[in-house]
Amino acid sequence: MNESVFAPGKDMLRAEAALAELLAAVAPVEGRESVPLPEAAGRVLAEPLIAARDVPPHDNAAVDGYAVRADDLAADGGTVLPVAGRIAAGQVFAGEFAPGTALRVFTGAALPPGPDLVVPQEICREAEGRVTLGRGKRGQNLRRRAEDMSAGTTFLAAGTRLRPQEVGLAASQGLAKLSVYRRPRAVLFSSGDELREPGAEAGPAAIYDSNRYVLIGLARGAGAEVVDRGILPDNEARLRASLAEAAEGADLLLTSGGASAGDEDHVKPAVRALGELRFWKIAIRPGRPLVFGHIGKTPLLGLPGNPVASMLCFLIFARPLLLRLAGAAQVAPQYYPVIADFPFAKRVGRREWVRATVHRDAEGNLRARRFPREGSGILTSMAASSGLVELPEDMAEVKPGDRVDYLPFAEVLG
Repeated sequence: MNESVFAPGKDMLRAEAALAELLAAVAPVEGRESVPLPEAAGRVLAEPLIAARDVPPHDNAAVDGYAVRADDLAADGGTVLPVAGRIAAGQVFAGEFAPGTALRVFTGAALPPGPDLVVPQEICREAEGRVTLGRGKRGQNLRRRAEDMSAGTTFLAAGTRLRPQEVGLAASQGLAKLSVYRRPRAVLFSSGDELREPGAEAGPAAIYDSNRYVLIGLARGAGAEVVDRGILPDNEARLRASLAEAAEGADLLLTSGGASAGDEDHVKPAVRALGELRFWKIAIRPGRPLVFGHIGKTPLLGLPGNPVASMLCFLIFARPLLLRLAGAAQVAPQYYPVIADFPFAKRVGRREWVRATVHRDAEGNLRARRFPREGSGILTSMAASSGLVELPEDMAEVKPGDRVDYLPFAEVLG
């Protein structure tokens, strides 16, 4: 067993250093698969995509109207031209477009060489094969060939986590399937004699296990294949055996509870006994006891047992770790500057996250209101808030009107 310099008894690790060590300890999972487009959203692209054709493949009309040459239009409107033909979307104009004529076109219609604007039908009047045209400017109401994508360009890089819009880009190239990394397999446990499954009887000293159900949803949202191993008792031998078994075939072990230093906290000793303990104390609030190590070659992240700390530590540490395992090039979420609507005092040297809800004031500024209670067991605070305000280590207090960094839950819940 090897133990790093961040072992118990040393100074607590700062949040950025902890995350850097987590990400440096893992590599993207091996294995790829080909998935049809309807199943590609949320997956990570395993190879770059290069455009085989221009999009759009031709100049086309952006509105219903009349395609003409700008040089044929009078500056004040009222130009009358013969209508030389009609083109609907999906049709090809068979002849040549002669100067001094107009073509009746519809949205999406492919234009032949020659026309350089489309005059909308609302300002035109056609009668007896001739059309009276309103005013227009060169290039108006045209979609140019390759304005979206040019053949031969890389339009999606390997490591891109596919959203619906990226899937749409692939569809615009006629691709029916995409090569993606396989999903990382996350095995989840909760730990604690006091825990009961929802639906079971719960005595006066028992509580229902909420953490595991939060973590299952979060892990799936991060692109993982989740294996739920249920609740483990506060018994080191049982925990050790279960972790050793689960490490076979897992890409990440996630536990909730038992990560601190009490007599009934057995995750840390189990990791020491089975492999390598890298660190377990982070200078953060909530969530200081955060176990990271390896069982064999399988990384393990032991999250705190308090529901808020468990969820927060997943979002800040476990989610980037899973995204890295999934092959994603971008694992860090986007924070946004907002104005604090609250005073808050904190300990220097510790990074803290405050639960908050953002609203827009009369001047249009985004302002964050703090949830009034800070307890790590108050899961309702996470449901009632829209995100987290991050307060860095060197900050001692927040005053109303200060600029702070805000992480919307929408950034990290899918």
